[in-house]
Amino acid sequence: MPYEAVIEEKDVDHSIYEVPLMLQRERMDDLVCQYLHLDAPQANMTHWQEIIRKLVAPQHSVRIGVVGKYVELQDAYKSVYEAIIHGGVANDCGVVIEKVDAEEIEKFGPAQALKGLGGILVPGGFGERGIEGKILAAQYARENKIPYLGLCLGMQIGVIEFARNVLALKNAHSTEFDANTPDPVIALLDAQRNVVKKGGTMRLGSQPCQLGVGTKAAHLYGAFLINERHRHRYEFNNGYRAQFEEAGMVFSGTSPDGKLVEIVELKDHPFFVASQFHPEFLSKPAAPHPLFRGFIAACHTCIHHRALA
Repeated sequence: MPYEAVIEEKDVDHSIYEVPLMLQRERMDDLVCQYLHLDAPQANMTHWQEIIRKLVAPQHSVRIGVVGKYVELQDAYKSVYEAIIHGGVANDCGVVIEKVDAEEIEKFGPAQALKGLGGILVPGGFGERGIEGKILAAQYARENKIPYLGLCLGMQIGVIEFARNVLALKNAHSTEFDANTPDPVIALLDAQRNVVKKGGTMRLGSQPCQLGVGTKAAHLYGAFLINERHRHRYEFNNGYRAQFEEAGMVFSGTSPDGKLVEIVELKDHPFFVASQFHPEFLSKPAAPHPLFRGFIAACHTCIHHRALA
């Protein structure tokens, strides 16, 4: 082994995103080009250095509560945590992630667990455990004008909460959790009704989504047709769409044929946006996802306004 090909890779101080800079200092990129006979220009890491600066010494800070039921498992929501950090980088904002157990909210109420947070995020998940705690979290965010981002199940949670507490459909639910609910505002996709073998039969992978003119979603994306990754079996029940729209919920993203609701948002709220898809899967440190970028921006803005009030 040639001496110059020995690479020292120490543990980094702040973030795993520091590793590329460390490897460049060890000339690993030059060695790869040399040994593979690649003719490539010198790497310009200026943009990456700025990312690290924003991670290590951000100009702002915010606390985000992630309300889930697997919060004791470090990797359960890993892609969500990373996308939140990416959103922080986009806003030069350090993010402290508070992992909030949905079942604790059920026991003690939302105020104790969510007080003082700059934003609330409800990620995806399966199963009935912790659902009522997540619904309480969405209600707390909506009523207290705290920025809310819902992902997959988090969108369905926002819909159920709105149905119960704004539309006065007190027993509204998803048929995933209550097959006999009198108001199934979330129900099985039509294509899923006769599915017996569940493995690999959900709505999966990249799907197109049409965004409405003048919506927050369209503003954040800077586009009207996007593609996002899905992994779900239940959808918004279109039989209730008119009621929701009359009460102030905006269906800002749908499938191109208009039949499937992809994004919901609220008119009179600083940031209440929820998607049926998983935007965290497409976020990168150098290209933060638009929904996470907008979410963290709204969180910081709301905290600033509360401090001035």
